[in-house]
Amino acid sequence: MNRPEKYYNFTWDTVGHWAAVRPGADALLCVGAEQGALETRLTFRELFRKACQTANFLNACQVVKGDRVVIMLPRISEWWTFMLALELVGAVPVPATQLLTQGDLEFRVKSCKPKALITDKEGCEKASFFDGVKIQVEEALPGWICFKEEVEKARDQYSYVPTLADDPSILYFTSATNGQPKMVVHSHSSYAWSHRLTGGLWLDLRPEDLHWNISDLGWGKAAWSSLYGPWQMGATVFAMNFKKFQPVRILETFSQYKVSTFCAPPTALRLLMKEDVRKYKFPCLRHCVSAGEPLTHEVVSNWKNGTGLDIYEGYGQTETVIQIANVRSRYHELRVGSMGKVMPGYDIHIVDDNQQPVKDGEEGEIAIRVDQERPVGLFTEYWGQPEMTRNAFKNGWYLTGDRAICDPDGYFWFTGRADDIIKSSDYRIGPAEVESTLLKHPAVLEAAVVGKPDATRCQLVKAFVVLHDGYANSSELAQDIQKHCRALTASYKLPREIEFVAELPKTTTGKVRRVELRELEKHRAAVAREKQCLQETQTSSS
Repeated sequence: MNRPEKYYNFTWDTVGHWAAVRPGADALLCVGAEQGALETRLTFRELFRKACQTANFLNACQVVKGDRVVIMLPRISEWWTFMLALELVGAVPVPATQLLTQGDLEFRVKSCKPKALITDKEGCEKASFFDGVKIQVEEALPGWICFKEEVEKARDQYSYVPTLADDPSILYFTSATNGQPKMVVHSHSSYAWSHRLTGGLWLDLRPEDLHWNISDLGWGKAAWSSLYGPWQMGATVFAMNFKKFQPVRILETFSQYKVSTFCAPPTALRLLMKEDVRKYKFPCLRHCVSAGEPLTHEVVSNWKNGTGLDIYEGYGQTETVIQIANVRSRYHELRVGSMGKVMPGYDIHIVDDNQQPVKDGEEGEIAIRVDQERPVGLFTEYWGQPEMTRNAFKNGWYLTGDRAICDPDGYFWFTGRADDIIKSSDYRIGPAEVESTLLKHPAVLEAAVVGKPDATRCQLVKAFVVLHDGYANSSELAQDIQKHCRALTASYKLPREIEFVAELPKTTTGKVRRVELRELEKHRAAVAREKQCLQETQTSSS
């Protein structure tokens, strides 16, 4: 994919383009979660005008080029107009999910040092500690600037100063499946421009599409599928402002609003599968995608039985746009369970610990070659973390930290995060493969697999399992699940221990935090060793 010219600005160059050539076409449709809730519908012309007006408002608040601005809003139209306005100004938005605690928010503010913070009434209390420019979208509160009132004083024409394509344009905190979140900085070209690849190939969007991505606006997936990807292609973005996930309401929406393309994380799809999808209508739905973790065959099969459609999985990170994906093409066979093939503009291989490419079928780390030409869709840096940035680039590769296998046909199959790999005896075991086997048992709703410290094998494979309703945990059920796994996978991958739990620890994006489970097992092992030492001391003393 070609790089943009010296200057590029998504709002001015791309949204402005659609405002000029398709001014009356719908750009954004936001609805409430309740039946009969108010709708906000904006054409491209209206959206661009509001973005310009909001940019003038931000300048009046002393927000200028280079300033970081935390934006923590629900799925309301103001999120989109603020994101576009911040692009125009040249400021750097820092999206944050409303699920953050005050402590989480304080960590982010302390880390990225924003000039301003934008939120709604609900977020004001969490942000009470913030001493910068505080903007509240709904109403005037002491110490806060009321956007709704003040924006009306701003002009709706903006004196745009071009931004360099390589200027910082957005900062995202990673979802932190391991350790503290990293601060990923993208430029105008590496994210906004490069999501042409996401919108055009993986999402398969066209101007006439109504695209719905149900991901939280605080995470990178929203930029992929709720902002840059769809509007690069001139499609309409659909959003439903729900606080609590409502499977029935979501399934009803496909016929009510004629959604044509759909993007959902695996966690959401599993929840939707609890309903009888065949009872609902999908009159316009033609394409579905998912990313974040591998889908089970059960979810894919049930979705197809209910909608008639396949789910096209893809792979990328906060640090990139779409890297590997299944796409709709007569030259690209869909392989369920795989991440797909390498996208244009990337040179991606599976490498070993010395960054040497491995043979087809061998497991290793997913790595992007950067020594010959750095892909345009790759992040700029981990902001304020130079050592972490250096560690991500070794011997001419960007190392993703994710492990996979590439088959002889060029399809990639995810096995787990590098930190998640279990080392048992002489084997290296990816948790995702074991979890996939566990999920094929009718009693298992969710599963997370980690390595438990073991003096003989280094680690044992241990599974934490959440059961479907109607099943009770018991030693007999654990043995039955182990028997099930023994029949489907190699013996060295067999979960030696199964612990039934009510829920699994997850990030706010729904990814399982195996790191918490690993730390739990390390703690338990340390306590057991301490207890054993104490007993041995008491025995020797007697």
